[in-house]
Amino acid sequence: MRHITISFLAAWIVILPAAATIPAAPAVPAPSRVVQGGVAVDFTVEPGSPQGALREGEEAVFRFRLSETATGAPLSGAYPAAWADWAAEAPGVEAPGCTKRVEELLGGSVLSRPEIDLNVYWVLALNEDATISVVDPLFGFGSTKLLAMVTLDSPGEDWVLSPDRRRLYVSLPESNQVAVVDTSSWQVVSKIPVEPRPARLALQPDGARLWVALDGGDPKAGVAAIDTAGLRVVATLPAGGGRHEIALSEDNRFVYVTGAADRSLAVIDAARLAKVQDVALGAAPTSIAYSSLARAVYVSSEEAGVVLVVGGEEPQVLARLQAEPGLGQIRFAPGGRLAFVVNPATDHIHIVDAARNRIVQTADLLDGPDQVTFSQFLAYVRHRGSGTVLMIPLDEVGEEGKPVPVVDFPAGQHALGAGSRPSPADSIVRAPGANAVLVANPADKAIYFYKEGMAAPMGSFKNYSRQPRAVLVVDRSLKERKPGSYETVARLPRPGHYLVAFFLDAPRAVHCFPLTVLADPAAEARRQAQQPARVEMLFDTRNELPAGKEATVRFRLSDPVTGMPKDGLQDVEVLLYTAASHEQQRAAAKPQGDGVYEAALTPPRAGTYHLAIASPSVNLPFQRSPRVLLRVVERP
Repeated sequence: MRHITISFLAAWIVILPAAATIPAAPAVPAPSRVVQGGVAVDFTVEPGSPQGALREGEEAVFRFRLSETATGAPLSGAYPAAWADWAAEAPGVEAPGCTKRVEELLGGSVLSRPEIDLNVYWVLALNEDATISVVDPLFGFGSTKLLAMVTLDSPGEDWVLSPDRRRLYVSLPESNQVAVVDTSSWQVVSKIPVEPRPARLALQPDGARLWVALDGGDPKAGVAAIDTAGLRVVATLPAGGGRHEIALSEDNRFVYVTGAADRSLAVIDAARLAKVQDVALGAAPTSIAYSSLARAVYVSSEEAGVVLVVGGEEPQVLARLQAEPGLGQIRFAPGGRLAFVVNPATDHIHIVDAARNRIVQTADLLDGPDQVTFSQFLAYVRHRGSGTVLMIPLDEVGEEGKPVPVVDFPAGQHALGAGSRPSPADSIVRAPGANAVLVANPADKAIYFYKEGMAAPMGSFKNYSRQPRAVLVVDRSLKERKPGSYETVARLPRPGHYLVAFFLDAPRAVHCFPLTVLADPAAEARRQAQQPARVEMLFDTRNELPAGKEATVRFRLSDPVTGMPKDGLQDVEVLLYTAASHEQQRAAAKPQGDGVYEAALTPPRAGTYHLAIASPSVNLPFQRSPRVLLRVVERP
């Protein structure tokens, strides 16, 4: 038997947890300032927890205030980018290599992913099987990463994001509840009982109350109000029978709820939680939209083929715009003047001018137009019987009698309405940071990314074998919340030192700010308890082993924190394998005292082998073992 006992040091490096060497840091880091190119950048990080410290696992508010150094005026309309990168040591005021690192991050290489990306957004898909897919669309949809799969008690019907994007509310008609999803952990944090059959959702602009349409057939329970602070139902109000649609005034004062069976519109005082008036419409309502310009609601009727305008101090029908039966969704373009009304029965779209309360234009479309969404420059029209999306330039419509210009692009192989379980929520939404949209195609089980001006989508990603009935974006990129103040919220993944890289293209500014994140004592204890035993090889792996002859492998196991030997373990095993031939050889390792273990192995033939150690009792599976290369040669 051959024994080799040279201590091995160079084949594997054990990195201790960074939190163990993190120095004490102030509870809240002091603001940092840099001046470049005539722009002052003031950087602050505010803890998201009441404890007032930046700790791992918690959220923090990253804020950059930009101002002109000459005048001190806020720099509005800028598009800064920022990332937080791991630093092995506490960085100084001037971090070396900052400009080069920013260039790598802007390049978007898979190998240059930062620890925290402050420019990200996530794509959510409301699926047919009681799940929500949460996807990170990496680098322009060249690839994707499934961040989470949220499981619901039943399929979702409608959804809405809170103004701060930290909560997602989902109505579940079959479960008689509204699920509340935390958009940091992607866990359902609350299930609010709401019945009968919660359907459409509308959140007040101030985020204080969530309004839920109740489509269970009880005219006394037409709509419910949920207090978003306490996550409980605070009122249930009558709004007629049948299916309901909801619209909200922009000043948080009034809630408008249609009652299809009663051909009525309930006007509710949001502050007093009381119904003010029932407006008789004289036609069964189908869809509703609020115009901020006209301060009135516009109601379409599939049955009567009209658009009804309701407004005034004492709400009443102010105008009746005749079209043709079959009208569907009505939506206002940005600005609140032009409303787009689709008719899937006749393949028409009507454009209503709220300033004159007239239908000023009508266009022929494709098979069954049923949804309209908007970017800054275009109206996007989905068709339930086609995979084609039509686009209408907003700056070329609104003039009475003028033809409506239409262009299109393909959004998949199947019709967009061919899914097994349609949802009233949007299946086309605007993508952040670009004049682009995301299009969900349920039958393709895919989401397409289309950038304005292109003939076809730039990319797509599969929805993990599920039908995306609706799509939504959670934007965590830097946004201008106040003039010159850009901020976002991010979770701090682990303790240690970071460099926060800031980039502004015009005027140009590049700088890296230091940041320290403290360890969570409970998390640190869990990490230490879960660390695998440290492995120290006691033979020189550079020596060649003879094929077909038994050799002894010697190694020591010790505690990763204290360094004390792990002696007397009975579940230690050694694995010798080669990737080329997929041959494996396992052997039990026997304790020799002082944490040392021995195992006898016989490499069958010449080649390069891998050696790994496992001991489940000390959190050491084979996949967490140091990989050691052994060279085996044929010898006479």
